[in-house]
Amino acid sequence: MATKSQIEWTEQTWNPTTGCTKVSPGCKHCYAETMAVRLKAMGANGYDNAFDLSLMEDRLNQPIRRKKPTVYFVNSMSDLFHEDIPDGYLDKVFDVISKTPQHTYQILTKRSERMREYFLNEKLPENVWLGVSVEDKKYGIPRIDDLRAIEATVRFLSVEPLLEDLGDFNLNKIHWVIVGGESGPKARPMSESWVDNIYKLCKTSEVAFFFKQWGGWGADGKKRAKKENGREFNGRTWDEMPSISSNAQL
Repeated sequence: MATKSQIEWTEQTWNPTTGCTKVSPGCKHCYAETMAVRLKAMGANGYDNAFDLSLMEDRLNQPIRRKKPTVYFVNSMSDLFHEDIPDGYLDKVFDVISKTPQHTYQILTKRSERMREYFLNEKLPENVWLGVSVEDKKYGIPRIDDLRAIEATVRFLSVEPLLEDLGDFNLNKIHWVIVGGESGPKARPMSESWVDNIYKLCKTSEVAFFFKQWGGWGADGKKRAKKENGREFNGRTWDEMPSISSNAQL
């Protein structure tokens, strides 16, 4: 079954595939890999292969069986546009999405080129929010142009883990930015000034800003438990969500 999510910006997760391979620095301490290994050790259904890529066809119809409108994060344990997932399987995933207009699907990828190529010949369903990971300048920033090229009701950036100052980048046609630091015992630090630069850019560009977490390092630059560092930035919690309007696909 689909799983209730602990991720602050979604409701449930749906994993029609599991497993992945690393493609950029943001993958270095992948939470999903650690979790998949743990789930295999526990004998959890669907994780016999741990973090090796697996197509989970028995999960495809999970959203169809749920009538209550739900926000799904698709593939929290994988990347839907992984190069080893056949186009035919992607067709099946998006067929389910099209058949369930009561749900909203949030899809996030680090493989933006594959995503862009796929949608050259396919129309993205209106109930999909499409996003790319932007952890740094070299790998993350170029993904934004691929995302911008696709017509979508909502385009969003997951700037997590934020690994460096991204500088002044273009938020044209982007509706939502999520920012967060890395968690876990090997977490890399995130500077408050890096977050502030993105926050200011969102404000001037009229883009919704969501601050997910400080992670393993606080705003004061000290390492401590994730819960102790909290989610406040600039003295408050930022949970802004994108505003969907008639011109959102422009």
